[in-house]
Amino acid sequence: MTLGRAYFYLFAGTLTALAVLIGLVLVFASRKKTVTDRILCVNMVGTMVICSLAILSWLLSESYLTDVALIYAMISFITVLMLALTYIPRNPARGRLFVEATKTEDGEAKTGGEG
Repeated sequence: MTLGRAYFYLFAGTLTALAVLIGLVLVFASRKKTVTDRILCVNMVGTMVICSLAILSWLLSESYLTDVALIYAMISFITVLMLALTYIPRNPARGRLFVEATKTEDGEAKTGGEG
């Protein structure tokens, strides 16, 4: 067995494992009720697809698949960021704690313009 053939079997097995894991993550996402769990599942699927594209690029000796993987990584990052900003509620207590921490001794909150 040559080294090239061993790499082929290793990467083919890795692609199979990634395909199974993508399926399991999709099943996990369908069972979860919270938005944060589903956003994390979208992120995991995106990461596994990027890894699959990189492995396919090596297996098929097609360098353009690496470019596709990089573009997909940027799109996946922006997608997860937008989903998180849209669907995860902001903590209103966080702003209130900041105001309480910046109060002066007389009970007034300091603003950015004041010393």
